Amino acid sequence: MKKEKSCGAVVYRKGENGLEILLIKHRNGGHWAFPKGHVEKKETESETALREIREETGLKVKLDTGFREMVTYSPKPNVMKDVIYFAAKAKKEEVHAQPEEVLEIGWKAPEEALELVTYATDREILQAFLQYRQRAKEE
Repeated sequence: MKKEKSCGAVVYRKGENGLEILLIKHRNGGHWAFPKGHVEKKETESETALREIREETGLKVKLDTGFREMVTYSPKPNVMKDVIYFAAKAKKEEVHAQPEEVLEIGWKAPEEALELVTYATDREILQAFLQYRQRAKEE
């Protein structure tokens, strides 16, 4: 069994109507999800997440490693993949979709984002993120 590892983040910002979540529609498979990608060489999880967000969206973000969730699945036979997600606050910048990997990109209200993400595991990550944000507000 081959092991793979990717890292990414639930990227958010404060929009005019409150919290907004960044979703990207991947060229490979056409699914809506969060920016993420493979760990390269000796990168840390944080370094991978920051690089992938920058490559796929053009955004600079402030990574919050206090939120760290993992999904494990099998993308193809004999391969198990771990995907680590952090939270990341977008700094004020325009997003630029990476044409090789990203079909569409958009800021969505949390309710819309929950409906739009393709995979149940991503919905679970987003729900965990929203609970994390709610707890942070209450402290």
